[in-house]
Amino acid sequence: MADVNAHIGGGNTGDGIPQPYHLVNPSPWPLLSSFAAGLLATGLVMQFHGHGWYLLAAGLLAVLGCMFGWWRDIVKESVVEKAHSPVVKIGLRYGMSLFIASEVMFFAAFFWAFFDASIFYDEAIQYARVEANGGVWPPKGTIPFNPFDLPFLMTVILLLSGTTVTWAHHAMVEGKMQEAARALGITVLLGLVFSGFQVYEYSHAAFGFGANVYSSAFYMATGFHGFHVAIGTIFLAVCYFRTKKGHFTAESHFGFEAAAWYWHFVDVVWLFLFISIYWWGAGGAWIAH
Repeated sequence: MADVNAHIGGGNTGDGIPQPYHLVNPSPWPLLSSFAAGLLATGLVMQFHGHGWYLLAAGLLAVLGCMFGWWRDIVKESVVEKAHSPVVKIGLRYGMSLFIASEVMFFAAFFWAFFDASIFYDEAIQYARVEANGGVWPPKGTIPFNPFDLPFLMTVILLLSGTTVTWAHHAMVEGKMQEAARALGITVLLGLVFSGFQVYEYSHAAFGFGANVYSSAFYMATGFHGFHVAIGTIFLAVCYFRTKKGHFTAESHFGFEAAAWYWHFVDVVWLFLFISIYWWGAGGAWIAH
């Protein structure tokens, strides 16, 4: 058993017996990240009150620095120290799965708020809501986007990026790292194009964030999705450079798999956003405009 454990990697027990689990070396990053996140949150709250941008900027830089340092150490554990044994990789997969599940619950709250307001827009007991939206949906005066204009193009772009990241995955499994890097590069480019179109869409919106419940739900849901697209694009860009540097093999590439899972999650959420908010939620009001 000791020979098997020594072969697949891992740490040692107190008596020196090899075992497959990764015993993490003492690290400053959890504590530093906590302080950085606290600084970022404090700066954000102060900025909401009209001041404190310097704390917000310092907190953001601190968080980015901690992310870089912590993830650099994790890459070193995997590539240099070979500490990510098959048992450890199972734990990483569970961790990423649970993280994505928590993100699903995060977006479920936005969809819940949107459907509650859009389905029960004229409910008698919700007199304040009826008064605010004029008893119609979308609320009176709201000019939503044509879902089959720019939003449809953005949907095609994001779905296409889902196919290219799958292409990269299959190439990596087959050991074709140059092809995988090429597919990853295209995926990153598509993610950037999507984000650019979303910025353009926001700049041409006919309603502001605080106009009514439709606009608030629209910007919260699509805005946080856009944030996730940006994070996913960075995630895949890091995987692109790691692929070029030879960090991944056909047998060991969970760092990329985690990014691919996250990207597919982003794709699926956008499909729900497009169907429910852009198409169904607009109630055909865009046709008259």
